Amino acid sequence: MQPTNNQQTAVSFGEALRVWLRIAIYSFGGPAGQMAVMHRLVVEEKKWVSEARFLHALNYAMLLPGPEAQQLVTYLGWLLHGLKGGLAAGLLFILPGFLSILALSILYAQYQDVTFVQALFYGLKPAVMAVVAEAVLRIGRRALKNRVLQGIAALAFTAMFFFNTPFPLIIIVAGLVGAVAGRRWPELFGVGNRVETAAEAVIDDGAPHTRPSTRRALITLFICLLLWFAPLLLLWLAYGDRNALLNIGLFFSRAAVVTFGGAYAVLAYIAQQAVDTYGWLQPGEMLDGLGMAETTPGPLIQVVQFVGFMGAYRHPGAFSPLMAGVIGAVLTTWVTFVPCFLWIFLGAPYIEGLRGRQSLTTALTAITAAVVGVILNLAVWFSLNVIFGVLNEVYIGPMRLYVPDWSTLDWAALLIAIAAFLALFRFKVSMLWTLAGAAVAGLVYYLISGGG
Repeated sequence: MQPTNNQQTAVSFGEALRVWLRIAIYSFGGPAGQMAVMHRLVVEEKKWVSEARFLHALNYAMLLPGPEAQQLVTYLGWLLHGLKGGLAAGLLFILPGFLSILALSILYAQYQDVTFVQALFYGLKPAVMAVVAEAVLRIGRRALKNRVLQGIAALAFTAMFFFNTPFPLIIIVAGLVGAVAGRRWPELFGVGNRVETAAEAVIDDGAPHTRPSTRRALITLFICLLLWFAPLLLLWLAYGDRNALLNIGLFFSRAAVVTFGGAYAVLAYIAQQAVDTYGWLQPGEMLDGLGMAETTPGPLIQVVQFVGFMGAYRHPGAFSPLMAGVIGAVLTTWVTFVPCFLWIFLGAPYIEGLRGRQSLTTALTAITAAVVGVILNLAVWFSLNVIFGVLNEVYIGPMRLYVPDWSTLDWAALLIAIAAFLALFRFKVSMLWTLAGAAVAGLVYYLISGGG
C-alpha cells in the first residue's frame, strides 16, 4: 500500500522547516551523532520516513564525496518537499556551524583565544556519545535482522577500526557480497519479506520530483555547475590568477570531489597543503580549527571554512584582512557545499527509481549492514577521543590498535557521558534537555577547573 497525496501534504513546509532547524542546532558529534539526531526526529518521532527509506537514503549519501550527514538531510528534505525542501534542510544544516566557526575564526585571528566557547561546548561531546550509542542500537536492531547481516556489520567495523580500510572499498565489497550471495540465498537479505506500509511514512511515491527526468537532470547539472564556478570566474576576471581567494576556491573545489569516507579522510592532506604549500596556516593551527568544528554544530568538514578564513586573512590582497577572511570563509563554504546539493538533486530521483528492485535489494541490504559497522566505528573512535586526551596508535603487522594513555582519562567527561546515557535510556529525558544539561555541567566544570 502506498501513501496518498493527502498524507504527503500532511507535512507542511513550515513544520518540516522547524524540524530541519532542530536537527541543525542539535548536530554535534560528527556524522554519527548527526545521523542519530535525524533518525530520532524524522523516523522515530515524526514518522515522516520509514526505516527502509531512511536507510536507502543513507546508503546513497555514504557513497558520495562530501559530508554524508549534510547530504542525507538534504535528501530527506527533497523527499518531502522537492527542491525547496532539499535547499531548506541542507542550508539550515550548514548555517549554525558556519556562523559559529566564522565568529570563532574572527576571535582566533584577532585574539587567539576561544576559551569561553571551548568551555561552553565541553560538556556536549560526552552527551553526544549517548545520542550516538542510542542511534547505533536503534538502527542496528532494525537493519541487522540475522547473523549474516550482523557478520557483515562486524567485518566492516573490524576492517575500518583495526585495519584502516578505505571506506569506499568496504562499501563496494559489501555491495558485491550482497549482490552475489543474494542471487542464491535471497532470504538472508530479506527479499520478499518486507513490505513498506502507508503507516510507516508519509512520503508520496508518486510525487513528480521523485521520478527521473533527463530534462530536469540536465537543467540541474547546468545550474549547479554555474553556481559552483561563477564566483571563481569573477575572481579570475577581477584579480587575475595570482590571488589567494582564487587559490582557496580552486583548492577546496578539488577537495569537494575527493572527500570520500568523511572529513578525516582528507584533513591530513588539507592540513599539509594549507601549511606547506600555500602558507595559509601555521603548524598546529589545523588542530585548533578541528577543535572548533568538533565543538560546534554542523558537519565536521566545516573546518575548511577556518582554513579559508585564515588563508585569506593572511593574504588579503585588495581587501582588509578581516574582510578578506570573511570572503574566504564564505567562498570556501560555497565551493564545499554546492557540489553536495548537485549530487543529491541530480542523483536522488534515479536512486529513488531503484527502490524495490529485487536485483538491487540484496546489495543495498548488505551495504546497510556495513554502514552500521561504519557508524559504530565512528562512535567508538569519537568516544575514545572524548574520554582520553591522548590516544596512541600501535601497529601489529597490518593491524592498528588505539592504546589510550590512562593518565589522560577525563573523569568529568566520562561522568557526563554516563549521566547523559542514563537520562536518555533510563529516564527518557528529551534530547534537548539532555544536551542542555550536559552543556551547563561542562561549562561549570571547565571554568572551575581552569580548562578541564
